[in-house]
Amino acid sequence: MFLLNFATNFQIPMSTNTATVSVETAKSLGLTPEEFDRIHEIMGRAPNFTELSIFSVMWSEHCSYKNSIKWLKTLPREGKRLLVEAGEENAGLVDIGDGWACAFKIESHNHPSAIEPFQGAATGVGGIHRDIFTMGARPIAALNSLRFGNIDLPHTKHLVKGVVNGISHYGNCFGVPTVGGEVYFNDCYNQNILVNAMSVGVVKVGETVSAVADGPGNPVLIVGSATGKDGIHGATFASADLTEDSAEDLPAVQVGDPFQEKLLLEASLEAIKTGAIVGMQDMGAAGITCSTSEMSAKSNTGMIIDLDKVPTRQANMKPFEILLSESQERMLIVAEKGKEHLLFEVFDKWDLECEEIGVVTDTGRLQFFEKGECVADVPAQPLVLGGGAPVYDRPYSEPAYREKIKAFDANKIAVPNDMVATAKKVFAAPNLVSKRWVYEQYDSMVRTNSMSTNKPSDAAIVRAKGTGKALVVTTDCNSAYVYADPHQGTMIAVSEAARNIVCSGGEPVAITNCLNFGNPYDEGAYWQFVNAIQGMGEACRKFQTPVTGGNVSFYNQSVFKDRTEPVYPTPTIGMLGILDDMTNQMTLDYKNEGDLIYLIGKSTDDLGSSEYLRQVHEVHHSPCPRFDLEEEFALQGTIKQVIKKRLVQSVHDVADGGLFTALVESSLPNGLGFELSTNTNIRMDAFLFGESQSRVIVSLTENEKTAFETLMKATNTPYQLLGKVTGDAIQIDGVDYGTVADWKSTYDHTLGKKLEA
Repeated sequence: MFLLNFATNFQIPMSTNTATVSVETAKSLGLTPEEFDRIHEIMGRAPNFTELSIFSVMWSEHCSYKNSIKWLKTLPREGKRLLVEAGEENAGLVDIGDGWACAFKIESHNHPSAIEPFQGAATGVGGIHRDIFTMGARPIAALNSLRFGNIDLPHTKHLVKGVVNGISHYGNCFGVPTVGGEVYFNDCYNQNILVNAMSVGVVKVGETVSAVADGPGNPVLIVGSATGKDGIHGATFASADLTEDSAEDLPAVQVGDPFQEKLLLEASLEAIKTGAIVGMQDMGAAGITCSTSEMSAKSNTGMIIDLDKVPTRQANMKPFEILLSESQERMLIVAEKGKEHLLFEVFDKWDLECEEIGVVTDTGRLQFFEKGECVADVPAQPLVLGGGAPVYDRPYSEPAYREKIKAFDANKIAVPNDMVATAKKVFAAPNLVSKRWVYEQYDSMVRTNSMSTNKPSDAAIVRAKGTGKALVVTTDCNSAYVYADPHQGTMIAVSEAARNIVCSGGEPVAITNCLNFGNPYDEGAYWQFVNAIQGMGEACRKFQTPVTGGNVSFYNQSVFKDRTEPVYPTPTIGMLGILDDMTNQMTLDYKNEGDLIYLIGKSTDDLGSSEYLRQVHEVHHSPCPRFDLEEEFALQGTIKQVIKKRLVQSVHDVADGGLFTALVESSLPNGLGFELSTNTNIRMDAFLFGESQSRVIVSLTENEKTAFETLMKATNTPYQLLGKVTGDAIQIDGVDYGTVADWKSTYDHTLGKKLEA
């Protein structure tokens, strides 16, 4: 098994003597010489090692977004339903009506999962749920977006099994259903896998808690698990490339305890009701350092922290170890002075640590003490975004591989003679077959809110109890499209997420994103990032789905002795929609024999970036599929109408694998096949397997035919009657493609067989 390792330049000097701090020390901690000089200016003196460590994690890419914030600020951040501005809180907060709000966010845990897949994935799930309930919201649903390498490699199988086991273990024990997600396989992820986790929660409007440190004199509490040596410099670890041969330099991957987190969830929500909490923040990346600095900076206050009072799991932990530890299941709370006893009582009831470790000050400085000695004294503001953390404007240029994409000529791709055999090869692709081997390990029914488990739809639907409404959620990104054209590919990612929500009967409201890219110092990787952000902003403005926050994950590439392998640019979109009228819930499955099947949208001779090209012709460089944002927006408007007017029995978008895959996916739930005729004006392989966008298949009864076609004409929406729903057979242009049962066997069991082989 090939072991991924952290960059060789990551070594923690064990001495904390000021004399050992030099530019070389700074470089070993991930800081540049210029940043080291800037720290000298801010401090007015040379920092000691603990202080330098504080700056190194807070100025790491993972915490500071120093190479991305310029472009992130161009994204739409305002909307009529938003209750907090993007980036202001631990997660986005959206008004869903009836006095309720939804908190949601997606984040990555890529590098830890590549090294230790079980704990890496498990703690990714735990961390994103804490972001939600730290705000006072109860998590009610989880989703994920996973990327792995070649499925035939033993190392890939090891990673898949570990990641899925970690996600299922933590989520199932914690008691939040995993309701949706996606799994892709591509050789570019052979070493640097992507593990993106999303959490969705609900809270009554006005009952949220902010991550602030208001009120000098208020006590500072640490609650939850004891602090250990796991995850020290984890933020720095996430802000560097992976290499072949540096296992000895790895920080310990965090270890999660879902049962402890369940206690922390219930205790936190109960503690909020006491009215004694001024502010609260999860201890994620950079641990105590991050929570103390961000809360203080937000309130223009400071803190005095006594590290001797922090509960620890190991004896004789050094100050920088306590400050930088990323031990899981911990919170920092600022309590209202005189009411802290109420919090002690709540956390004692739940058998959780709750210790007063400091006090809020009006100095604007963070002062950390050990044995009565001040071991670090740093200003809070310069540590965070907008207060003095570095902001860079990186150069970028179009990467060389784009020439191969521009040189693609579809005329050189021969149309296969045997379409049945071709369909079988495409449909069996690991990216297209069912991921039931994965999702069957997740509990999707706990808390009984899931509405789409037995009613398959393009997006997951979760009942928001107490509101009379449902949340419609999805994660989407075809990274092959983004690789081909970052601007257009990311517009497609946003649009497909919106399309999935619309096809399920919902209204898109807002997004969170997880931006997985290569090294920002590589001009080609940064070009991908810039163009992806521009495409995302354009699509989000069109759909009026503001960006509520998320995560930037650079350095997703593996550095070998002879080459560097970046992953495909993968800007994962987590989108929230609302189903105001639950009678509008729409599913993708055919309902009745004899129902008519229509294709809505425009088909073209487009093969670009399709699974068909990769699986059948082994072509990996081709243009992004045809896409027009205005056309997509109009199509979704039409789909909303046909659902609300009750004109259709099923709705399913045409996406990965093209029309044939979509048609078969609608056949599988009820075992109903179809017979149809293709469009002779379009080459056969493009019609069946091309992935041109803005297309949806619907089924409807004969009685709905006239009203449906009238609406299509009135909205000037392209449409085509493909055929009708039949028994268990599939027939195209009079050719027998076998039974639904045959295709279902391939769909259900292919992935499991490959992973267990």
